[in-house]
Amino acid sequence: MSQEVSDIIEGLPGNARRPLEAGESYVPVVPDESVTEVTRRSVVMGLIFCAIFSMAAAYLALKVGQGIEAAIPISILAIGLSPLFARRSSLLENTIVQSIGANSSHVVSGAVFTIPALYMLAADGAIPHAPSIWQVIIVSFLGGCLGILFLIPLRYHFMVEMHGRLPWPEATATTEILLSGQRVGGQAKILALAAGAGAVYDSLVTSFHVMSEKLTFAHAGLGKMLSKHFMQLHVLNNAAVVAIGYIVGLRYAAVICAGSFLSYFVLVPIVHAIGEHAPTVLAPGMALIVDMTPGEVFKAYVRIIGVGGIAGAGILGILSSLPSMIRSIGANIVGMKSQETRDSSQLPRIDRSLSGQVAGIGIAIFVVAAFLFFSFGLGIEGALGYALISTVLVTVIAFLFAPVSARAIAIVGTNPVSGMTMLTLIITGVVLLKMGISGGQGMFVTMMVGGVVCTALAASGALSSDLKVGHWIGATPARQLALKFVGTAVAAIFCGVAMWLLSLADPSQSFGTAALPAPQASAMKEILIGIFGTTEQPLQWYLFGIGVLLSLILRMAGVPALAFALGMYLPMELNVPVLLGGFLSYLVAHRGAADSEDDVKARSDKGVLIASGLMAGGAILGVLDAGVNALIKGVTGSTEAKGVVQLLDPAAWEHGAFGEWVGIVALIGLCSGIVYFSRRVKTA
Repeated sequence: MSQEVSDIIEGLPGNARRPLEAGESYVPVVPDESVTEVTRRSVVMGLIFCAIFSMAAAYLALKVGQGIEAAIPISILAIGLSPLFARRSSLLENTIVQSIGANSSHVVSGAVFTIPALYMLAADGAIPHAPSIWQVIIVSFLGGCLGILFLIPLRYHFMVEMHGRLPWPEATATTEILLSGQRVGGQAKILALAAGAGAVYDSLVTSFHVMSEKLTFAHAGLGKMLSKHFMQLHVLNNAAVVAIGYIVGLRYAAVICAGSFLSYFVLVPIVHAIGEHAPTVLAPGMALIVDMTPGEVFKAYVRIIGVGGIAGAGILGILSSLPSMIRSIGANIVGMKSQETRDSSQLPRIDRSLSGQVAGIGIAIFVVAAFLFFSFGLGIEGALGYALISTVLVTVIAFLFAPVSARAIAIVGTNPVSGMTMLTLIITGVVLLKMGISGGQGMFVTMMVGGVVCTALAASGALSSDLKVGHWIGATPARQLALKFVGTAVAAIFCGVAMWLLSLADPSQSFGTAALPAPQASAMKEILIGIFGTTEQPLQWYLFGIGVLLSLILRMAGVPALAFALGMYLPMELNVPVLLGGFLSYLVAHRGAADSEDDVKARSDKGVLIASGLMAGGAILGVLDAGVNALIKGVTGSTEAKGVVQLLDPAAWEHGAFGEWVGIVALIGLCSGIVYFSRRVKTA
């Protein structure tokens, strides 16, 4: 078979997605031994994309609580950049590129769902200091490696024994992109242009301040009308957030925004109407409710209900899937016993994997490394006992739950990592309390354990999807697995760098604020406060409990509880553009009387491509902007550095009527451009 496999491949074999008959075997798309696979080009491109998307994913997950799935845009870029080289990339090279680059998604999601809680606790004085950049990198790397190691013995079970018995939705989408070859390759230019447009748009808003970043409609009349009823409608003028709404779709975006509307249009006015008659300050507020603004009421009271809803949704997800998880754990143990036993040297290339011995040695190395890290890497004296318990907990919990994450990805394409991490924090916190470690030290150690476990669970789920892509196409499993460790190291480093740069922002722009709400980490933080407690900031269990009860009611009503609770927690200005993006996706995909199914699919695919570019470009700009601001503050000593250049008077442009109207017109133009260019497609 030619190395330019992508030019002649039409699709997967007919038995790729169904169980095999007795005596039947699956022959992948590229069974040839001589096809180029792991090259300097594929490894370097994969690592570069891994670094870029790690920073973008970290920023977006902290901002809107949603990570990005990097496999598809990386696949498009790998194919699209192929014509720039003297020799076109083979299909297997492109598979390796996306497999390495996809590490950015799972390593980042594991880190940003947990570690920012420590930055918030440090800002509140609950713990002595925030984690260092090296601690973030080590936690991410250890967790990512553990998730890979626990899945190595299960590759044969998932890929061979369970062939055709699981749907693999994410792997299916990625495989279709890789197999589409030239059709998608021509669209890489669109992705790059959209990324540039997203970076330019968001830089005009956040770096150069030529228009309002938060549209309050104060000068359009609507803001004043709502304020009379103690309401507000704020919209973040941000291309990346609109693009996220486009990708998640109208239904999910509507559920998120519905949670926000409940918070700002119902609960905030109710709390104010009742609280304005209270003669004293009601905890956890710091002032009389009658003197608060809608935003202050939301932050002091309503947001905690949202945190409870997030925690409740995660725990309910675990409880509802507990029978399935128990069955999965049993099946996974059986799968480990039935792994490939043939001599690897006698196997064809497409069946060669890392052995169980390699996994065993790797896990032993992990145990030693984790013990040393928990003993000497956290800055706690006399921590050997705590380190031993933490290492045991991490290893056992990851052993039980990492394969469950892989099976969840295989079945529904969704990883219940938040709920399992919350359960990990509760178990670890209770154990450490029994051992006598409490307060800030207990919180710090518990969250580090949670960070390793969360990254391991995310890594195992993502790896299973990548292995399935490779199994269908014909990649060498051993090479995929070995390169996963390299990609994990790069993703951990750049995730740590991104979080460090973002942590250098002004206090009003750091983790847990409206600029970077970090909703998942905020829920983890409240769980730690509930377990260990702080005299300065006790958890208000009545508000937290209302959120948990609300998540139960939502689940009974069939409403996605986690999405709704995220909307309740996130500031309104983030949720409204998400809804706007979801509405744009509906407009693009809406089928008219003269439209064929091919027309609708082509428009939808192009729209997702444009939105992916806008999202990546805007997110990377956000990280770079934070880095430049940190540099300006370091050079000038100013704590007020807000952007690279202030072109005109901020009172008139950034906060005044003119800046708001420019922002409204620009946002309308952005939305119109997304719809217009997405619908401009030609179908055969």
